[in-house]
Amino acid sequence: MGQPEQRAEGAGPFTTRLTWHVPGGGTAVWESRLARRRGVIAVRPAGAPTSRHTRADEVGLGRLRRLNATAATAFIIGGALFAAGAAVAQIGSGDATTCASIYFAGGLFFNTGGYVSLLQVINAPRHVPGGEGRLVTRSWRWWSYEPTRVDWLSAVVLFAGTLVFGVNLLDSFLQGLSVQQINRLIWTPDVIGCVLFLISGHLAFVEICHGRFCFRRRSLGWWIVAVNQLGSVLFMVSAIAAFTRPTTGSLINADIANWTTFLGAACFSMGGVLQHLERP
Repeated sequence: MGQPEQRAEGAGPFTTRLTWHVPGGGTAVWESRLARRRGVIAVRPAGAPTSRHTRADEVGLGRLRRLNATAATAFIIGGALFAAGAAVAQIGSGDATTCASIYFAGGLFFNTGGYVSLLQVINAPRHVPGGEGRLVTRSWRWWSYEPTRVDWLSAVVLFAGTLVFGVNLLDSFLQGLSVQQINRLIWTPDVIGCVLFLISGHLAFVEICHGRFCFRRRSLGWWIVAVNQLGSVLFMVSAIAAFTRPTTGSLINADIANWTTFLGAACFSMGGVLQHLERP
């Protein structure tokens, strides 16, 4: 029996790693995150002891560098502003409008980072299964619909989460709301946004771990996903603690809400710093 011509790995309908025999002998290995973030594909010629990385063309690599830098910077600034808003709220050095303004500014940067992350996926160089083991740069697109790709799904869910957070942040400027209105207009979008962030992070783990649990202490990509997912968990804790009790009109725990927002935002800023290093 000969070796299979192609072997796919991943989870469910998602393929995150593909191995195939290239014409003339040898094998090529495409990994979703490596291809879209670093623009490389691994090729091992016939008889060679190790693989070598084949890079995309300069047009594709230039796109990846610019998009990566833009998204990373947006998350750094957005996280810093969210942390600042939480600090102001906890210390009490500003009124509710001041805190809301700082959070809203941070939310705009999160929106930017979310959409640019989606553009990274849409415009990443594509592989040609069964081909010679190279990445092809396609024409620029502002949008796509590719729900069978786990990287696209993770990015679009992340972007949706940032938009839902925007609703929460806009509604936080409203005054004179009843407790029921606060929980419906401000708290509910906050929780939905946190859930979407968690789903996006889970899908990112599916991509980098190929559908299995993994701990890759030497993988920069793994640490970026892990730090961002920790930030999402902390944001969810903050949202739960920020629920307004109908009986008393007070939050479940304002200190926990502020501190977990601060720490979660710091995680997203750190993730952005690490993302600057994950470039072609």
